[in-house]
Amino acid sequence: MTARQALKSLCSLGVAYSQRGKGTYVSAVKLEKNIREVLSFSEEMEACGSRPHSELIGFEAVLPGEEVAAVLCLQPAEKVIRLRRVRIADSFPMGVECSCVPLRLFPGLLEKFDPRTSLYRTLSEVYGVHIVQADEVVEAGLANSEETRLLRVAKGSPVFLFTRTAYAESGQAIEYVKSTFRGDRYKIKNRLGPQGNGGWVGRSA
Repeated sequence: MTARQALKSLCSLGVAYSQRGKGTYVSAVKLEKNIREVLSFSEEMEACGSRPHSELIGFEAVLPGEEVAAVLCLQPAEKVIRLRRVRIADSFPMGVECSCVPLRLFPGLLEKFDPRTSLYRTLSEVYGVHIVQADEVVEAGLANSEETRLLRVAKGSPVFLFTRTAYAESGQAIEYVKSTFRGDRYKIKNRLGPQGNGGWVGRSA
């Protein structure tokens, strides 16, 4: 009984997890998602001591949907470069990411960018565009059939759903990203501080 209670406590803390009919297993260490800085996936993984790389799903110039066109303030029939990748740390798939940037701002990106590397680094070094601010929304969700396959998780596994709009120094929105990251590999941590009127405020995730 003591052992069962101890295992239950470890599962509650996220240190272990149980599978019905199979047993209890040790969970992988979760990475803390930094929501106070504008960092690329590559920068986040390098800061954690992991080696980031990507598997390409798609990289092409396409007409965007209404949501993307509105966020990026695109003209009618204006195309974006859509980049879909599986983001990997060392040998573990961490997330599926779809990023859109305006084609007119980054001519030749399809030829100049290696999808296995950091997009933000290429925008900075090749085009002189630095992402300095972003609006990001985080929601909880369940992995769909494609994400289950790409992330190598069980069907219906919990995931984090991120939606990010990134801005250049000029204030112009230059990237719109939707991504799904594994709930068993990430945790979101933030520091709350006192508000000027005596209340408390924290950045919403």
